[in-house]
Amino acid sequence: MPTPCYDTVIVSDLHLGSEVSRAKAALHMLKAVRYRRLILLGDIFCDLNFRRLKKEHWQFLSYIRKLSNPKRGVEVVWVEGNHDQGLSDVMSHLVGVEVYEEYEWCYQGMRHLAVHGHQFDRFVVNNRFTSQLFAAVHEHLQKLSFGKKRIVGFLERFDTVWLRLAHKVAAGALAHAQQRNVERIFCGHTHAAMKAVQGAIAYFNTGSWTQWPATYIAIDEHGVNIHEYDERADDRNSGQERSQADPEFAHIPDPAGLPGDAEYQGVPG
Repeated sequence: MPTPCYDTVIVSDLHLGSEVSRAKAALHMLKAVRYRRLILLGDIFCDLNFRRLKKEHWQFLSYIRKLSNPKRGVEVVWVEGNHDQGLSDVMSHLVGVEVYEEYEWCYQGMRHLAVHGHQFDRFVVNNRFTSQLFAAVHEHLQKLSFGKKRIVGFLERFDTVWLRLAHKVAAGALAHAQQRNVERIFCGHTHAAMKAVQGAIAYFNTGSWTQWPATYIAIDEHGVNIHEYDERADDRNSGQERSQADPEFAHIPDPAGLPGDAEYQGVPG
């Protein structure tokens, strides 16, 4: 089977450092397809505590750093999410990519805009501490939910009320796209993959990599598609111990607490 080849791949909401981050699955997906541009659409990290990162989280970051090498011919773009705030300077040095609040590009004569989406969630904007508390509770419920239907049902209702706000974010994004005069706008944040159309403007949400099914967006000459990743058995969280930073990251000054001693072996190129 030929390797899928896209103009742009968009992923968001990996929440590296979280117990429910599917970083290994995301890495396998990125290695299985080809693309000219990769957009990391926010909330790539769970928080500023780098000591929460596991080995597979460092492996993901190491691969992103390799992709950012100009010899690879891949444009790597990082759009800041609400969980990434405060990491922009660190990210520029850590993985060699520039961090944007929003990113615009043109493809097939159409203007595209990528913005994480928390800007359209007034609860997060106005209640940052409370939203972080709910996010922590949500993560804990996700860890408990596997195989427990009652908890899963409560988790779905919790998501809808406090964390998803999918339709509000979609409405805000569509209005923003109209103001910016773009034809397509892409967001993350809600963890709910979806598409909405208003007039000549199309809105797409990437979903997340913290729950099943993990989803990503691919753009090519045929249009925009939301893909579900077919997770392999060895993609699932290994429960491995926390890992120290990759040696190639060890020299980087870390205002957020990046550990300096190295144990992890980097991903092959």
